[in-house]
Amino acid sequence: MKTQDGKFASTVRVGEKGQIVIPKAARDMFDIKPGDTLLLLADDKRGIAIVRRDLFTDFMDNILRTMNTPVEPED
Repeated sequence: MKTQDGKFASTVRVGEKGQIVIPKAARDMFDIKPGDTLLLLADDKRGIAIVRRDLFTDFMDNILRTMNTPVEPED
């Protein structure tokens, strides 16, 4: 069920082997193709997130670049 521009909600069923199917609308939204590598992040209190590896890599590169930028001392 697409809820609004840039948003998507759906239910999925977990199969016998623990697999889920990512709905086509969500795959299209994030340009997920067969063979793509996804990153699964899990926290026992916050839940599970699935992210395309390239998006997560870009995100981490930006964080690390920011961390390596010298901070100007405050007066």
